[in-house]
Amino acid sequence: MDLSVSEKERYDRQMRISGWGEEGQRKLKQSKVVVMGMGGLGCPASIYLAAAGVGNLILVDKESSELSNLNRQILHWQKDLGRPKVLSAKEKIEELNSEINVEAIKTEINEKNIEELASGATVILDAMDNFKVRFLINRVCVEKVIPFVHAGIYGFQGQMTTIVPGKGPCLRCIFPQSPPEAERFPVAGVTPGVLGVLQAMEVIKLIVGLGEPLIGKILFFDGEDMTFITCEVPRNPDCTICKKLV
Repeated sequence: MDLSVSEKERYDRQMRISGWGEEGQRKLKQSKVVVMGMGGLGCPASIYLAAAGVGNLILVDKESSELSNLNRQILHWQKDLGRPKVLSAKEKIEELNSEINVEAIKTEINEKNIEELASGATVILDAMDNFKVRFLINRVCVEKVIPFVHAGIYGFQGQMTTIVPGKGPCLRCIFPQSPPEAERFPVAGVTPGVLGVLQAMEVIKLIVGLGEPLIGKILFFDGEDMTFITCEVPRNPDCTICKKLV
């Protein structure tokens, strides 16, 4: 799949990165990234994936925009209050980059549709706000051997990791017990901005084939003292989800 003249100009600066070039850009153009959740994490991640030239961007979310979302969900504006988040996000993304395909799917992610939503994905980006759905994503990604990038946030803190089935621990290895959750938890708007952009970077690295992804590692971010800490996390050989993968 060749790049058009406009694409070569649009992506010129990133294609100058050693190891990226036109071949890396073609990989992005041919890729399909499913962003599950269009809230604080999904918005910044999606806009940067679109800017980088991910050819097929699938946005999945069940909710409509509320006033309390606007401190962090940067693709939803005051005029979008009451609109489905996937539609307001799609509108902004297409204004930024008309050369990619953006699909908006307004639905709740559940056991019945998770496999269909994940079908054909190059990478899945976990931008959810609850572990029940995150573990669903983890299960289907392990079953279909689809890489996915997880992040979670709280207040000024956040964590992220990259799951590549068979090459490192899955999310259940890292979180064998479901963490406690609150329906409405505190969050500074900039926190998911930081983590969402880092998720986009991980997705791009996986597709282009550059750098060292966070496989077998978890990154912790603390905005209060501006620290990043990376810890290794082992794979659980007895994990009920991924133990069959070698």
